[in-house]
Amino acid sequence: MTAMNQVIDLLTVNDYCKPLKLSNQHPLVAVLDLSKGEWPQQNVDVKAVRYHFYGIFLKQGVNCTIKYGRQNYDFQEGTLVFVGPGQVITVSDIDPTQKPSGYALLFHRDLLLGTHLGKIFDQYSFFSYELAEALHLSPKERQIVMDCFAKIEDELSDRIDKHSKTVILSNIELFLNYCTRFYDRQFITRDVVNVGTIERFEASLKAYLKSGKAKDFGIPTVGYFANELNLSPNYFGDLVKKETGKSAQEFIQLKLIETAKERIYDPSISLSEIAYGLGFKYPQHFTRLFKQQVGKSPKEYRESVK
Repeated sequence: MTAMNQVIDLLTVNDYCKPLKLSNQHPLVAVLDLSKGEWPQQNVDVKAVRYHFYGIFLKQGVNCTIKYGRQNYDFQEGTLVFVGPGQVITVSDIDPTQKPSGYALLFHRDLLLGTHLGKIFDQYSFFSYELAEALHLSPKERQIVMDCFAKIEDELSDRIDKHSKTVILSNIELFLNYCTRFYDRQFITRDVVNVGTIERFEASLKAYLKSGKAKDFGIPTVGYFANELNLSPNYFGDLVKKETGKSAQEFIQLKLIETAKERIYDPSISLSEIAYGLGFKYPQHFTRLFKQQVGKSPKEYRESVK
């Protein structure tokens, strides 16, 4: 491990296991019972840790604070948090009278090289989720997670043979598919919160276009509004898709076209001015998008509504 600017880099799965004296049977993957680790006995703040592998942590107990960036994770009893390579996590406020508990599945991206799971892995966008986007599990869902962990652990505990990698990856994929289902359920059960987020997104988008920011800073981006709403772009994009049936980018383009139509009604504004006012660097790009969405060019549309 190397320390730089108070950040400890965990390069391998063993870099996580070794300080806690937890054994791992495979260099690229491990299932860990965190209660069996030898944790520091004094109450000290832990330096930030940068992961260079994937980690899924099942929370038990409430005796620590986990922070991503400047904010605390929404990390309660019975929740899952997903960490991807390059993410920096800070753990603090550890209660010295209690041992941290829970389970972790760790695997290095090298495990995925040349495999089916490696080819489709980008579809599991929750590894880019942040902060208040932990997966909250029902008791039944938690048992399914534990069953998946147990299958992987059993395979690691038995004698490794030529089939082991395939079986391990199949169970990791099964686990991730369950997590996708659970996140879909979470989007539905938190519907009131989600609707409020969509309303704030739409209001923020309208304000952006009305204020003239688009002319100064360009076409509004998904990342901009995700940041405005304190969500990661992937989580924000998934939420918008679930609630509106459109991707966040499609939603933004729809509002751009609606605003363009309103401005086209005003003959005192040239089509070039409309394009620049919506953030387009080149009017022909605006014309292309408008015709794609409406079926007519801005000029043809203006003539049709006279």
